[in-house]
Amino acid sequence: MKKPLILVTNDDGITAPGIRFLIDVAKEIGSVVVVAPDSPQSGMGHAITVNSTLYVNKISKEGDEILEYNCSGTPADCVKIAKNEIIKEKIDLCISGINHGSNASINVIYSGTMSAAIEAGIEGIPSIGFSLADFSWNANFEPIREHLKTILSNVLQNGLPEGVVLNVNFPKVAKEEIKGIKICRQAKAKYEEKFDKRVSPFGKEYYWLAGDFVNLDKGEDTDEWALKNNYISVVPVQFDLTAHYAIQQLNTWDLNEKN
Repeated sequence: MKKPLILVTNDDGITAPGIRFLIDVAKEIGSVVVVAPDSPQSGMGHAITVNSTLYVNKISKEGDEILEYNCSGTPADCVKIAKNEIIKEKIDLCISGINHGSNASINVIYSGTMSAAIEAGIEGIPSIGFSLADFSWNANFEPIREHLKTILSNVLQNGLPEGVVLNVNFPKVAKEEIKGIKICRQAKAKYEEKFDKRVSPFGKEYYWLAGDFVNLDKGEDTDEWALKNNYISVVPVQFDLTAHYAIQQLNTWDLNEKN
């Protein structure tokens, strides 16, 4: 049987250890095409390039097992250009990551990793964003190998609900400490931002964004709880941002009153 075609991307850049590990696992399951940023794009969210040119370079050589391209744009750009210009056949799965650092809870809003997965989902491609709760460039991804394969195989076999992509986060623990996989909801959390104000040698003020992550959610069904308790969290994410529950209430407003 024909192997599934898997598009691999990320936001840490095509040379990041996380994406290299993801490629290594994906090639055991399907035919892999990589289209990823040529430099780190963390925190870019769902930004796309509209006011400047995009460059794409094929970096794999003739005869290589995997086709690889780097792109000057954002993670969302990578998915767009992969689907519309590079890959001419049906993409069976898009996987993004593995991000160096957690994308649980509110981080999903800022994440370039997840935005790439969401962009693929918008195009009707089953997609998953993967992250490991370890920001180190030398993070150890080996403990999650079998769990990663399990998730990939299940999505390929079962598909995903329409309009849904998966946000998967792995805890930073040894293989034997991982308790399993939990389907979760996104924890209610936020950042309490602080700006470190400094002055350049030329007398110009500048800022470094800093702050603290604050988890406001005590539920035991959240992604943050799962990670804290050594579970892999899987959150189904929808890209229809409509607050459907609020429509009825808003319809009670007298918005059409004539002044």
